[in-house]
Amino acid sequence: MKLTPADTVATKPPYGRLSVFYFVYFAALGVFVPYWTVYLKKVAGFSPAQIGELMAVFMATKIVAPFIWGWLADHTGERLRIIRVASLLAVVCFAGVYWQQSFGWMALVMAGFGFFWNASLPQFEALTLNHLGRDIGRYSRIRLWGSVGFIVMVASLPNVLERYGIALAVDAILLLFMGIWLTTWLVQDKPHATHTVQSSRLREVLRQPTVWVLLLACALQQASHGAYYTFFSIYLEDHGYSRNFTGWMWALGVMAEVALFWMMHGLIERFGAARLFVLAMFLTGVRWLVLGTWVDNMPILMLSQLFHAATYGLFHASAIHLIHHQFPGKLQGRGQALYSGLSYGAGGAVGSLLSGYAWEYWGAADTFYIATLIVGVGWILALIYVREDTHVTHH
Repeated sequence: MKLTPADTVATKPPYGRLSVFYFVYFAALGVFVPYWTVYLKKVAGFSPAQIGELMAVFMATKIVAPFIWGWLADHTGERLRIIRVASLLAVVCFAGVYWQQSFGWMALVMAGFGFFWNASLPQFEALTLNHLGRDIGRYSRIRLWGSVGFIVMVASLPNVLERYGIALAVDAILLLFMGIWLTTWLVQDKPHATHTVQSSRLREVLRQPTVWVLLLACALQQASHGAYYTFFSIYLEDHGYSRNFTGWMWALGVMAEVALFWMMHGLIERFGAARLFVLAMFLTGVRWLVLGTWVDNMPILMLSQLFHAATYGLFHASAIHLIHHQFPGKLQGRGQALYSGLSYGAGGAVGSLLSGYAWEYWGAADTFYIATLIVGVGWILALIYVREDTHVTHH
């Protein structure tokens, strides 16, 4: 890749300001992921199957939203403006939670705020990578601040919720959504680098079977997380663990993820993203097996939470790296959107839906065993097909 004079005098990326967005965005997730389903069960009174359906509606917005917004950002070049608009509309839609609690209305509200909230992160990822330029290795050091934000919330909130009730989680999410919108005003837009060859079109990239296998493996990995993200807090409460302990279990998983993000650059340089991707999927299968079998054994449960370093941190950082290589130049926004839409969107929606039904009809342990089989298929595909040298040549 040749450098233009503009590259050599590039200004230093705004690491701190980029990090603030990740901190607040994932702080909101630190309330939403552990406590939203508990709220749906305890306050709104929904069944496991209904909770699975509502979470599937939310996850399904990740299929469409990132691609629509990614296409808009790539075509208009107004990436930051799109992030700001989407973040503001997420606040407006989420406020609908206060209106009423019927299943239909809640599905509508979750579709609304999901559509806008899920639009902003893939575009901010592309914006961050553009700011970093050749310094892409620093991505994980910025992204880890998101993990810190998540930890702060899951560690500090349980005591507040125990005292004032789970309904307070809704207020916390709304405030953090407003915070996300405010942090988008701290950074400036950064168009994609002009030195990348632009002749490469999306169709060229998508003609390669290896790209689709990579995306399918990502989708299966996320589908296997359905039971964890939808029911982990409820699962621990059902087994007699306190809400405080549950919060710390979420925090422990993300602390392990932070440590991984810190080391990720060196790991990719040493082992390559493809090998790390395959390893992450294997360890995910081990994690669900352990969680289904030994939930009542506290030391083993705590050990399984450390696997989050692999099942999320190692997986996400290696996947982002592989997708960044597969989708060059102007395709970056849509590449990240495809990854987000098919894995966290389609995979997450199917996983949430199936886990809700499995939880209601077969029970918790069997749901985690099914998750092990799902990720096992993805692992086999990744083992056979995912390589780092299969992307379109664009140097």
